Amino acid sequence: MPYLVISTSLNPESKSYLLAREAFQQLSDGGHEVEFLDLRKVKLPLCDGADCYSRPNVAKVRAKIEKATCILVGVPIYNYDCGAAAKNLVELTGRAWADKTVGFLCAAGGRSSYMSVMSFANSLMLDFRCLVIPRFVYADKSAFDANTIADNTLVERVGEFVAKAVTLDGVNITKKP
Repeated sequence: MPYLVISTSLNPESKSYLLAREAFQQLSDGGHEVEFLDLRKVKLPLCDGADCYSRPNVAKVRAKIEKATCILVGVPIYNYDCGAAAKNLVELTGRAWADKTVGFLCAAGGRSSYMSVMSFANSLMLDFRCLVIPRFVYADKSAFDANTIADNTLVERVGEFVAKAVTLDGVNITKKP
């Protein structure tokens, strides 16, 4: 099953990027077919509900999402919600997310926003019938040192998260009983 790990932060010193890279590395080391998408390296337009969908980079990103069966999303948490780039990505690519297994790797400044990814997850579940991995990774700034993950238990938690993603990938959530 093809995996796609997406880093949605646009910050050059992103901590959610570090989480996404760790998940990518663990999937790759496990012999899984996996691709990494860093939104800092892809110019995407803001979703305007009109011409944005026909832009070449939108089509390329949409194709990557369509190909994947499991998508792991690294997101920064701002103001008790996922960063705007993550929401824009879903608005631009829409139905490409249908029936995917999706999980979240979240980085935030503090510990209080650990439930903030839920509105984003609910949208994916309700709009696109995604299977959201019930385990996600949430880390605050204390788990990082400059451009590295400083907390070894966080690396272990990413490993547990990746293992759960592998277990749930391919579960046919659209099959009728």
